[in-house]
Amino acid sequence: MSRVIAVANQKGGVAKTTSVVSLGAAFAQQGFRVLLVDLDAQSSLTFSVGIDPDAVETSIADVLSGDSALADTTLVAGEGLHVVPATIDLAGVEAMLLPTEGRERVLRQVLEPVLSSYDVIMLDCSPSLGLLTLNALAAADEVIVPLQCEMLSHRGVGQLLDTVADVRRLLNPRLTVRGLLPTMYDGRSVHSRAVLADIHERFDLPVLPAIPRSVRFAEAPGMGGSILTTARSSKGAKAYREVAETLIRAWRVPAPKAAKPRAKKATARATSSAGEARPATKQPARRQQRR
Repeated sequence: MSRVIAVANQKGGVAKTTSVVSLGAAFAQQGFRVLLVDLDAQSSLTFSVGIDPDAVETSIADVLSGDSALADTTLVAGEGLHVVPATIDLAGVEAMLLPTEGRERVLRQVLEPVLSSYDVIMLDCSPSLGLLTLNALAAADEVIVPLQCEMLSHRGVGQLLDTVADVRRLLNPRLTVRGLLPTMYDGRSVHSRAVLADIHERFDLPVLPAIPRSVRFAEAPGMGGSILTTARSSKGAKAYREVAETLIRAWRVPAPKAAKPRAKKATARATSSAGEARPATKQPARRQQRR
């Protein structure tokens, strides 16, 4: 049975997508079967793992609207990751779901058939507290809250935690906050150190190892992979490995050595040697193969 993790914060620019991709890759390196689900119409997760959002045949929008099964929408990306991509079509899904009975539980229902196929399922939430984020919290076993090591990042975390408490009370009593994840931490800065200390004091929650600020994170999406592959010996890669190991210890489970579930191959996004995206016409992508 999978452990479903939502990575959520209604504030943008706090490294939610970076954390999902990097932690997913770190779990995969430990032998876990990992599925990443992109719940943001901006498709940042989809792009970050090397998949062209404009080339996918079906996306999470089709799954949530009932037009496709999640297993048939899952693509194989690099680093041993399976991904349910997002496209701009997801922007209209919230409005479509509003009149639906049990609209907050739709994601949980579509995940249920694949729960036994993965050890970890990570949900990359959009920067809002809308219906899709509520779906993610209702489907998750636990939530990780990334927050930038700047004072303004504290604003809104309390509101998110209030939402988590409401979801736990009304929709998902098993939901727990696994921890706060400080990101973009600069140990040379007095301000960053002060904010990190304040996070420990202000919130009565576990605080995961801090992720350092690094330009390597900005470079990785252009190369179609996580920092664990594009800069594997960097401080950022080591930090995410440490966070993954911290989570695994908290779960008290050994790293599995199970066979990977089957999924379609993704249409690769063409990249140059410098990591910049190139038009696919310069390097034709392989057609996706359905199971």
